Amino acid sequence: MVANGTGLTQSGVMRTWRVVFFAAAVAAVAASCGRPEAAGPAPVPAGAANEPRAAQPKLPTLKLWLGAAELNAEVALSALQTQTGMMFRTNMAENEAMLFVFGGPHRAAFWMKNTYVPLSAAYIDPEGVILEIHDLEPLNTNAVSAASSEVQYVLETPRGWFSRHNVGVGTVVRTERGSLRETFFNPRR
Repeated sequence: MVANGTGLTQSGVMRTWRVVFFAAAVAAVAASCGRPEAAGPAPVPAGAANEPRAAQPKLPTLKLWLGAAELNAEVALSALQTQTGMMFRTNMAENEAMLFVFGGPHRAAFWMKNTYVPLSAAYIDPEGVILEIHDLEPLNTNAVSAASSEVQYVLETPRGWFSRHNVGVGTVVRTERGSLRETFFNPRR
């Protein structure tokens, strides 16, 4: 379920989100053109004016199911939310996560600059199937690149969550609206 305090119906909120997601994803993909590896949250030069300097407020959430396991995932809506991710936060509950949605498949690369919480990241294809799972080290500025160029979603969880919940490569990620593709890219909804 989408958490919102606006009184809007979930259907209306999801239509609005899809437009925002698509615009942000197109901008992120366009910005990464010409780079050999299109990164998730793109590294920003040290001291850059637009570099995040503080944790972002909690983002809107969506329930995800990975087999029998359930997560409450924050969903990054804008380029800045995607860039900031989990930076500067100091904790993440066991069944919380952050989902990054991109406009199309690419070779994702995530890093942990200014990120204090140990995380695991699942790189997920356009059909919502987990392709790879990587453990990420706090404060490590080396990007962890996907082996596949078919990554359209990245799901960050507390480190080790996937193994603790018997979720592995090949698991399909779903929402109450259906597949990830149906949730974020189905124009009929």
